Amino acid sequence: MNGNSIAHEEISLYFHVPFCKRKCSYCHFYVVLESDSAKDHLLKGFLYEWDLVLPYLHHKKIVSIYFGGATPSLFGPERIFQLLQRMRQTCTISPQAEITLEVNPENASLDWMKAYADSGINRMSLGVQTLNGELLHLLGRLHQPDAAIQAIQTIHQAGISNLSIDLMYDLPKQNLTQWIATLDAIKDLPITHLSLYNLTIEPHTLFFKNQAQLRPLLPNEETSLAMYETAIEKLEAMGCKQYEISAFAIPGYESLHNSGYWIGRPFLGFGPSAFSYWQNRRFRNIAHLNKYVGLLEEGKLPRDFEEELTPDARRRELLTIQLRLKKGVDLTHFQCCHGPLEQETESVIEKLISENFLSQRNNVLTLTKRGMLFYDSVATDLI
Repeated sequence: MNGNSIAHEEISLYFHVPFCKRKCSYCHFYVVLESDSAKDHLLKGFLYEWDLVLPYLHHKKIVSIYFGGATPSLFGPERIFQLLQRMRQTCTISPQAEITLEVNPENASLDWMKAYADSGINRMSLGVQTLNGELLHLLGRLHQPDAAIQAIQTIHQAGISNLSIDLMYDLPKQNLTQWIATLDAIKDLPITHLSLYNLTIEPHTLFFKNQAQLRPLLPNEETSLAMYETAIEKLEAMGCKQYEISAFAIPGYESLHNSGYWIGRPFLGFGPSAFSYWQNRRFRNIAHLNKYVGLLEEGKLPRDFEEELTPDARRRELLTIQLRLKKGVDLTHFQCCHGPLEQETESVIEKLISENFLSQRNNVLTLTKRGMLFYDSVATDLI
């Protein structure tokens, strides 16, 4: 479809592929064990859901598509190809669209990575987490450090030059020496982007069940701060510039999809448990594969949660999320686009500035170093 005569609103799409060989100890996402029949069932659901939401996509241009999970690389290149083909036949996808697939190292064979590249994937996000074998075992990961390094090289060899990896810190038993070793081991690898996560112990995980034993093993606050600051220093030295609290990229390789979340780009989520944000409404699909597909077969959208944000709530939330970006928020431009901030919000901003969580210069509001470290507290105050 060609809509060049009309300005199309930019949107993003997220597909939740819930399959895993085994659930990691820290994972709180909706996950099911893989099988060919379950994968075919999910593909059927995706295609049904696509047809039902297609009317939403009139005069929209898709600029990013993200296949996340669980382990979406288990879905299979042929299913990804079939889904992307249906999308290209029925809506407008930007020729420069970023199409990302999450991959685990144990699934990154050269044949499969080439097949995914041929199916339309042009960016991959690899779940490395750590290059310490003991810590990988503790996390419940199925790969070894050497396999992660090999996977990075294999993905690059397959022709995917835009490669992001995930790393985790604040892990039980993790020390600064181990963390530095992981950072040093990736410095010469063909990586264009890196997402940095500190461990959070979430409900409904094995770590949550065992938290009484695990919490005493977590790094203390001083070590955690040293890990974060060391990562910034070493990643910037590699040429990966920090552009968001937890995101680093070679200039020009910033994540288009993730940036959409931070700037408030509308997105639709497909698959069981997937969230959407659309026309000031937030909604979520039911977290059950069979119920998800069953409702779609009846011609019903499989949503189990929906809320509409007030303009003031939406404005506060968007301001808070945009503050994650290192460049901060131009308040003049922000209020021109989204309306004036409430007096209460302005008072909170003044308080956070006085407490050295935020700084303001030329009407641009940014997190201070302290604010980046304690962003959750800043977000709680603002929202």
